[in-house]
Amino acid sequence: MAAEPARALPRSAPEAQGVSSAALLGFIDEAEAKINALHGVVIVRHGQVIAEGWWSPYAAEEPHLMFSLSKSFTSTAVGLAIADGKFSVDDPVLKFFPEEVPEKPSNYLKAMRVRDLLTMSTGHHAEDIATFPFASEESLVRKFLALPVAHKPGTLFIYNTPATYMLSAIVQKVTGQTVLEYLRPRLFEPLGIDNPTWEASKQGISLGGYGLSIRTEDIAKFGQLYLQKGLWNGKQLVPKAWTETATSRWMSNGSSPTSDWDQGYGFQFWRCRNGAFRGDGAHGQFCVVLPEQDAVVAITAGTRDLQGVLNVVWDKILPALQAGTLPADAAAVAKLKQKLASLTLKKPAAITTPAVAQEIAGRRYVFAKNPQAIEAITLAPADDDAKATVMTVVIDGAEDEVKISGEGWTRGDLQNGPSAGRVALSGAWTAADTFTLDVVRYQTPFTARYRLRFAGDELKLETTPNVGPTPPVIVGKRE
Repeated sequence: MAAEPARALPRSAPEAQGVSSAALLGFIDEAEAKINALHGVVIVRHGQVIAEGWWSPYAAEEPHLMFSLSKSFTSTAVGLAIADGKFSVDDPVLKFFPEEVPEKPSNYLKAMRVRDLLTMSTGHHAEDIATFPFASEESLVRKFLALPVAHKPGTLFIYNTPATYMLSAIVQKVTGQTVLEYLRPRLFEPLGIDNPTWEASKQGISLGGYGLSIRTEDIAKFGQLYLQKGLWNGKQLVPKAWTETATSRWMSNGSSPTSDWDQGYGFQFWRCRNGAFRGDGAHGQFCVVLPEQDAVVAITAGTRDLQGVLNVVWDKILPALQAGTLPADAAAVAKLKQKLASLTLKKPAAITTPAVAQEIAGRRYVFAKNPQAIEAITLAPADDDAKATVMTVVIDGAEDEVKISGEGWTRGDLQNGPSAGRVALSGAWTAADTFTLDVVRYQTPFTARYRLRFAGDELKLETTPNVGPTPPVIVGKRE
C-alpha cells in the first residue's frame, strides 16, 4: 500500500536551506512597517518551511477566504479533467451548453474556446462583465452566453471572473461533480488540505473565480506542487505538461517593468517579475512560486497595496535565497521564532479610562436610518473583568451583545450586519471622548476600526474598513 501523504510540509532552520534568519526577520519588519496588513505567511525553500507566522487573531489552523487565488485551483481542475479525456482547451464553449445558447449567437461567441476562458481573452469589454450577477437565481451560464462579445476571442486580455465561472460550469457538466468535489480526491486530500469550502451559485456550481477557503499552509502546498511540476510524494497528481502550460505566458497584459500585473497571464495564473509566477487574490492573497530559487511564498492579507506586498517579497526574500547552505545561527533563529510567535495586528492604544466612560455606561444611543443599518448602541463595563467592555448593538432590528477585550482579542460570533460571522474583538478608550473598537473577521481579509466619539448627548460613529469604501459618519442621540 502507498504510504499516507504527509499532512504538513517538513520544517527546517532557514540557514540549512540557504536563507539567513536575519533576512527573514527583515522581511517581517519591512512588511509590518510598509504594509501593516499581512495576516499570515509561510515561506518554503527546497520543500521545507523555513518561516511561518500569523498576526493574531489570525491563526495557522483557520481557513482564509482566497478570492481570485481560487482561479488557479479551478485551472487545476480543468487540467485534470482534460487529462481524464473529458474535453480539450480547443473545444468551443457553446459545445457544452446547447440548451443555454442564445437564439442567434454571434460569430465571435461561436469562436470562443475553453482556451479563451483560461487566458481571460474571451472578447468581452470590461464594462459588459463588471456587474455580472453572480447571486442571480437565473442560470449564470445563460447570462454569460448572452453577453456581447465585442472582439475576436484570443486577441484581447480583459480580467474576467465570469469566464472562470464558466470553466467551473464546464468541469461540472462533463464530470457530474462540482470543482470542489472533483478536486477533493485528486488534489485536496493528497496534499493534506483539510475541509476546503467553496461558495456556489444558486444553480449549485462552485463559483470558480472566487469563494474558496483554505489555510495559509495549504496555499504553500499548492505552490510547492506546481514548483514540483505536479509531482507529490512520488505521485504525479497534476500532469507535468499542464503545470508548465498553465503557468506560461499566454497573453500580454502590459509592459511596465515595475508592475507584477504587466508580466503576462497564463491559464488562470499570473506571470511575475524575477522569473516567478503566482496565484493571486483580492486584498493580498498570494501563492508566489520562484522556480529559479526553488521557493514558494504563501501570503494571506487584507490590504489595498497589492504591489507593495510583492515589492517587499522581491526586496527582502528574493536576495536572501542563496545557493547551498549557510552556517548555523542559533541566536538569529531564536530571534526569528520569537518574532513570528508574537505577531499581532495593531490594537487600539488604551489610555486611562476617562470620566465619560462612567457617564455613558449603560446609556442607549439611537441612530436614524443609515447605510450600515445600525439602530442603537450601548456601552457598559463588563461585570467580571475591569479591563473589558460590553457593547450591545442593534442592527437591522436584531440585537447583538459582545464582550470586548481591553488587552488581547476576544473571539465570538456576530449574528447581524456587515461583520456578521466569526469575529475577534479588541477595544479600549483611546482619547478622553473616544472608544475605539477593532473587529476582525478572521477567516476573511476583512477588518474594521470603529471610533465612538461621545459629546454631550451625541455619539458620532466613524467606521474605517481596511479595504473597500468607507461608510459615512453617523450620529446617534442618547435616549
